[in-house]
Formats: sequence, C-alpha cells, structure tokens
Amino acid sequence: MTSSPGRILLAAPRGYCAGVDRAVEAVERALEHYGAPVYVRKEIVHNRFVVESLSARGAVFVSETDEVPPGERVIFSAHGVSPAVHAEAAQRHLVTIDATCPLVTKVHKEAVRFASRDIEILLIGHEGHEEVEGTAGEAPDHVHLVTGPDAVDEVTVRNPEKLVWLSQTTLSVDETMETVRRLRERFPKLADPPSDDICYATQNRQVAVKKIAPDADVFVVVGSANSSNSVRLVEVALESGARAARRVDTAAELDPAWFDGAGTVGLSSGASVPEVLVRDVIARLGEWGFGEVQEVRTATEDLIFSLPRELRADLKNAGQGRAPGRSTAMDVAPL
Repeated sequence: MTSSPGRILLAAPRGYCAGVDRAVEAVERALEHYGAPVYVRKEIVHNRFVVESLSARGAVFVSETDEVPPGERVIFSAHGVSPAVHAEAAQRHLVTIDATCPLVTKVHKEAVRFASRDIEILLIGHEGHEEVEGTAGEAPDHVHLVTGPDAVDEVTVRNPEKLVWLSQTTLSVDETMETVRRLRERFPKLADPPSDDICYATQNRQVAVKKIAPDADVFVVVGSANSSNSVRLVEVALESGARAARRVDTAAELDPAWFDGAGTVGLSSGASVPEVLVRDVIARLGEWGFGEVQEVRTATEDLIFSLPRELRADLKNAGQGRAPGRSTAMDVAPL
C-alpha cells in the first residue's frame, strides 16, 4: 500500500461489450417473460459473478444439451455452438434462444463459406474454448486448430495453395498477428479473412491497457480465470510495461501486499465484467490510499445488438420491447 496519496488510472473502454450485454439481457428478459427455470447451455458469458447472479434468479446452467429436459427452453451462450448442438436440441424438441454474439456468428459464416469452396481453414484459438468448438464444428473436415505461434510448425494441410486463417474473437491482437506471420512464412499463399475476426471490444480494451501500462506500478484486471479476453489483458499489461499485473474476480481477492510501495495502479476489466465489480475494486483501493481516479479513454463504443430473434418475437407478441441503450441491472452508471 502507498504511504502517500496514490492514483488509479482507469481504462476506458472496459467491461461489457455489446455481445455480452445482449446475452446477459437475453437471460434476464427470458426469466422475466417465461419464468424460471430457464436453461442455459454453458456459462452465458465467462464471468463467475454474472453466472451466480443469474442462477439466483432462476437460470439453470448445464454443460450439455442432453441435460435439458425434453421440450424445455434453452439459451445458447454468447460463445456460439456447432450445428451438431442445434441438431441435438431439435431432436430433444427443445425451444432454443440463440444468444451467440453476432461477431462470433460472422466467423461461423466465414468458416462455412470457405469450406464450401474447399479452402482449408487455419483457426487460431484456444483448444477446448466453446467459441473454437462452435466454429470448428461448422466445417470439421476443413478446420485445423492453431493454438499460437509455437504450434505453427505442427500444422499439416492438404493443399497449401488454398488456405485462409480465421481466429477466435477474444485473442491477443499482437499474439494473433505473430501467429499469422509465422503461418505465412510456412504457407505464403495463406489468405486473410475478409474482415478482422478479433472483436472491436477485445481490441479496444487491449489498446486502453497498453496506454496505461507503462505508468502502472501494478495493473489490476477484473475478470474470471476462464475469460480469455480478461486473461489476455493481464498479459498485455505486462508486455506493455506494467511492473506487475494481477487478475481478480472481485475486490475480495485483492491483497494489500501487492500494492506495497506502489503509487499508480492501472485498472481495467474484461468484456464480460459488469461495472459494479470495477467500482468495488476502486472502493477497496481507495481504502488503501489510492483515492485519485483518472479515466484514460482511448475509444468510445456505442454499438448495440438487438436481442436474439426468437426472444424478440415473443416479447413483441406480448407487447414488450427493448429500450435502446439499455444497461443491465448488474451495471451502474459510468464515471
């Protein structure tokens, strides 16, 4: 902890992206409209606080579709699912609400389109991540997973003349481009996707962290361990000059020893983190002498995605709508 007044450099943008906001609201509105229980396949977003809060309101999170009783309603998470999951849901006569982030859906469609032209896809991402499983499931015979720069030498393809790369949307921009660079050294004909796959929110949060990191004695990222973009923010902070960086789910995990001798704390949050958790961290740091808060803004985000069409149709029929610019009940107003 600091013996003199310390400051917090607060990254902006931070926290909820449009896809997460849409997915969380989908569960909230479904609970309000249909009543509990509402089943959700996998975590709706990768944040422990959000999942526990929705569970307390009647959401039932399951690992696989076959855990949902036949004929019940199930929401697919923001990370997306493969066609096989949709087929299984149909076989079980489940009523589905697809809360896949539209930016993830874009990558799915790219995979289908390239596979239809018999182009092999080098998918950069983390093995076992739901988003990667969903994208690969769109074209399993054409997708090769590349987990990072060190995995490039292990890639084997049928035709090096017909290749394209795609990526998980929540990766580190710098590491992804290094992976692409190495892939292109091996496969000079490797084509780029028609548009950037790494989502705008992931990039914006990394840029804000890079801006603050050189001035931070300690950088704190609020986010869960299974949140890819939150984990990446810790790495970006260290790579960009922060003397130390820590990830916490909540303020309760902060250790005062981390801040001994520190004068400046950088602070950000992953794209699945409600703002209330950041405010709790600010309050705790304030108790330890970091009373000055300076917001460092590198971009402004105003993108809003409409609710999943299945839910939107039911709400419309019931005379309910969605107010534009809505902020979830688990959020508070920005600084």
